[in-house]
Formats: sequence, structure tokens, C-alpha cells
Amino acid sequence: MADDQVGEDELLAALRELKVADLLVQTLSTVSSLAYHRLDPNHRDLDQVRLAIEALRALVPVLRGTVPAELERDLETVTANLQLAYAEAVGRGDG
Repeated sequence: MADDQVGEDELLAALRELKVADLLVQTLSTVSSLAYHRLDPNHRDLDQVRLAIEALRALVPVLRGTVPAELERDLETVTANLQLAYAEAVGRGDG
């Protein structure tokens, strides 16, 4: 029982420190990684790529002013690169 309490206390402490911006950045990183994976011809799913792009386009502006400017630019660059790769794949008739 004591071990359960320690685990719960650690979890609560971690939650107190966690910021929504941190969670969003991690989520967008995961979403972009999945999108790039879905661009691979062996795992192609352009609907999933499109959904990832839309999520990035919606959430990156929300982070403006809450994350360092360099990180914001990186996320914008990832979004733009995914959009270009998606457009190229659609143009080739892939997926």
C-alpha cells in the first residue's frame, strides 16, 4: 500500500509541474512524426497526413507567445514541410 501512495504522490507532483503548452508541444511532435511515417510509401495514408496537418495548423498558433520563438518557428517549418510533401504525394496520385 505504501508503494501505491508513493506512486500517487509522484504522479500528483508531476501533474503540478506539467504545463499545457508542454503537453501540446509533445503532442504536436508525435503527430508530426506519425504524419511523416504515413507519407512513407510502405505506410501511406494521406487522410491521416491531412488530419495531422490540420491539427498542426490549428494548434501551432495557439502556442504563440507561450513557447520560445525558435520552437514556434520549428513547428511552423514542420507544418509547411508536411504540407509540401502531402501536396507532392497527392500530385503524384499516391495513396
